[in-house]
Amino acid sequence: MLLSYKYRIEPNRSQTAALAEMLADFCGLYNAGLQQRIEAYRRRGVSVTYNMQAAELKAVREAAPELARWSFSAEQQCLRRLDKTYKAFFRRRYGFPRFRASARYHAAEFRVGNGLTIRKSGRLGFVGIDGEIKVCWHRNLPSDPNSAILTQCGKWYVVFHVEVEPVPSRTNNGESVGIDFGIRHLATLSTGEPIARPNWTKRAKREIRRRQRALARCKRGSNTRAKRPAALARLHERIANKRRDHLHKVSRDLVRRFGWIAIERLNVKELLSQPYMARDISDASWGQLAAMLAYKAENAGCEFIAVDPQATSQTCPGCMAVSEKKLSRRIHRCPCGGVLDRDVAAAMVVHHRAFNFWPGAGHGALSETDASKLAPEAVCFS
Repeated sequence: MLLSYKYRIEPNRSQTAALAEMLADFCGLYNAGLQQRIEAYRRRGVSVTYNMQAAELKAVREAAPELARWSFSAEQQCLRRLDKTYKAFFRRRYGFPRFRASARYHAAEFRVGNGLTIRKSGRLGFVGIDGEIKVCWHRNLPSDPNSAILTQCGKWYVVFHVEVEPVPSRTNNGESVGIDFGIRHLATLSTGEPIARPNWTKRAKREIRRRQRALARCKRGSNTRAKRPAALARLHERIANKRRDHLHKVSRDLVRRFGWIAIERLNVKELLSQPYMARDISDASWGQLAAMLAYKAENAGCEFIAVDPQATSQTCPGCMAVSEKKLSRRIHRCPCGGVLDRDVAAAMVVHHRAFNFWPGAGHGALSETDASKLAPEAVCFS
């Protein structure tokens, strides 16, 4: 497995200015590479590749001394980043690569030991940056990293990529669970347990509005207006940190408790296009929670499955009949006699689609006869 470990770094004032200059130069190299590809194809019909641009990088560094002071391999990674963008465009057939503003170019990739080194003192050294940069090692790395990403989002961070040994499977003795993501609750388990959604954005709504108004009232071009966006960005960063911390705790608890985990394969991007639900869906961060569950389950040796979400909330877990229900209808009632919470019923359907047995029935594929015996007990008939 390849895992990412993120740490905050604390450069001094001169190091901060040097890091910002380095990202600005990398941004210029990215834009120059994009311009070369566009002009070569427009004028002569030539498709420039990464190998062609990498072969010219040495001459470019000689012609531009500001690029020669930084790591050669990091600049190669910058050109690879451009190449990946082009390949992604041809794969999806839309979203042609655009020129990047230096104010929005926030990351650079390095090879550990070539451009970035971890010193014996525990600090980091970058080619072209004077001195060593302090790192907040809040946890130890499991092994030596292969690569790293330097990123800046108000504060400076470094993300190390570390290969770890696969963990033996523990699905033989672990319990199973189906998870239904929601808005009223962050998630509902097939066991009937709801997981609360703190709704961090709603809690900070008043403070967000206050800072947005303070920004709007500032005179354009004034020194005060230049400070307001940073204050608003810090507030959103705190909200995102609280949300991420909560999701880490929830995903870790689920992986610790269950050896078999099933979720819905939701298209979150499409759901965000619905204006009446976009804010709540964005605050819940279903995609982020699903990604955390995926890699933590693999790291813990759990079985993780994503199933088709089609009609999970419309299907009765007792008789498997499908009947349309409005979103405002929160209690599932079926002519077969099943009455239970709508989200719990959906989680049970997710569980059955993933593992082919009902929650609490054991880890074996059930026959139709056995399933019919277990279903009434599972759905809590009234």
